[in-house]
Amino acid sequence: MIRMFRNIRRQLAAENKVARYLRYAICEIILVVIGILIALQINNLNDKAKERQKELHYLGNIKTDLQMTIAEIDRTLAIRLQCIEGAEAILRHFEGEPVADWETFNAQGIINYSWQKFYQNNNTFQELINSGNLALISSDSIKNTLMDMEALYVKLKSEEDHFRYDTEKLFYEPLYESYDLYPWTQNFAYRVSGGQAGTDVKLVPEMFEGFFQNNKIKNGFVMVVLMLGPMNSMMEQMKQQAQTLIRLIDQERVGVSEP
Repeated sequence: MIRMFRNIRRQLAAENKVARYLRYAICEIILVVIGILIALQINNLNDKAKERQKELHYLGNIKTDLQMTIAEIDRTLAIRLQCIEGAEAILRHFEGEPVADWETFNAQGIINYSWQKFYQNNNTFQELINSGNLALISSDSIKNTLMDMEALYVKLKSEEDHFRYDTEKLFYEPLYESYDLYPWTQNFAYRVSGGQAGTDVKLVPEMFEGFFQNNKIKNGFVMVVLMLGPMNSMMEQMKQQAQTLIRLIDQERVGVSEP
């Protein structure tokens, strides 16, 4: 078509028909501009399609991270609820309730002495932040909930650090100084493993002599009840946020097959 216009242009120029020549020249320019605009639009659509695919890939990875986080929350909550129950039972003994089963008493204590930190799986979110690709996530609801969840996690880790300090001061120092923990841990390992680990050590009251007169240890169990309750509530809130995010991501990824 362009060659045809050029031939016409030459013919008109040769015939000295300037007005017609200008019209055809303008049409030729318009066609070229339209072609460029169409090419730019196609490139723009291709770029948007690539960005969308990238976004969907990130959303899929975020969903996987959230599912792992929910599983870790459930596991940690189950342990920490046992910690609170054990601490409350031991505090009743501090208040005068007799110990009927020293093995159970020992297990209630050890589960509190050996508590573990909670870690969420937020690798994809951190990758988005560090790479500057958070803007790829087009849903404001997803972005805002991700950031709210991250802010809550930071607050939870601060509470954990404070609780860890209390645990070291109130549990570890007096226990390490005053008691032989080896028979306690051997009995606990034997009990929880069904006899596959540890040793069937018989626990007797003399092994815990002075335990109920130690205010530091008592206050350690007080802090367990006081601190773990609010931290568990934070994790429950994080779980709700994670479930909300999964629903939002599923809505964004309708029609996308899972890997």
